[in-house]
Amino acid sequence: MPFFPSKSRLAHIVFEHDDRASKTFDVVILIAILISVGIVILDSVSDLHFSYGRIFYILEWVFTLLFTVEYGLRVWLSKRKAGYIFSFYGLVDLLAIIPTYLSIFVMNTQFLVVIRSLRLLRVIRVLKLGRYLKDAEFLSEALRASRNKIQIFIGSMITIVLIAGTVMYIVEGPDSGYTSIPMAMYWSIVTLTTVGFGDITPITPLGKLMASIIMLIGYGIIAVPTGIVTSEMTLAKSKKKLADARACRKCHQLIFDNDALFCKYCGEEMPKLK
Repeated sequence: MPFFPSKSRLAHIVFEHDDRASKTFDVVILIAILISVGIVILDSVSDLHFSYGRIFYILEWVFTLLFTVEYGLRVWLSKRKAGYIFSFYGLVDLLAIIPTYLSIFVMNTQFLVVIRSLRLLRVIRVLKLGRYLKDAEFLSEALRASRNKIQIFIGSMITIVLIAGTVMYIVEGPDSGYTSIPMAMYWSIVTLTTVGFGDITPITPLGKLMASIIMLIGYGIIAVPTGIVTSEMTLAKSKKKLADARACRKCHQLIFDNDALFCKYCGEEMPKLK
């Protein structure tokens, strides 16, 4: 019995999730992903970088080499190599290893931290979260369907921010921190979204009244885009459910249960799904 598994067995371990070996492979990769992302996070803390930067650097290379071997295996074992390389997961796998190699040639690698953090996207495949992405399709469809409504909403918000900023600039003036209309518009956005940093605050009674009105409008505004998208998502799911329904050949009632063998209204045998 050879020590190394055959190519077909290796492909099963790497791409499947139904036996002990493949599950162990997934767990090892998952742990490596989480630890490597944790190292990226910890290394961004200046004190930790000063004390343990060398250790973080060595560990980063260890995980990069591990991910490089995994990426090479996936390319080698894929039946359609180009299909894997240019797929979403293939590009994410490639981005997981590129930053460390680039750090050899590029001195300032702070911007590579963002790319390294993309390794977390690989958890989607390891945990088989892709099956939940169908709900994301409903959200995407809802956003497309409500595009015009959202554009009108955003246009209205820009108008409100512009008017409120201009009024506050006139009412409060530079002495209160409203040194320009753009600065007053910034304050309007912060107040309208109920963030309230507190770096600029109205002093005059009229300014405080305006701030109160804008805050009340802000609370009401939060519900508007949520309601628009939610209604479109409900409509999209209803259309999908209706599209999957089967009509009884005898009573013509729609049956939404895909597993139903007989009509619940008349008992007629249901046509099989295509």
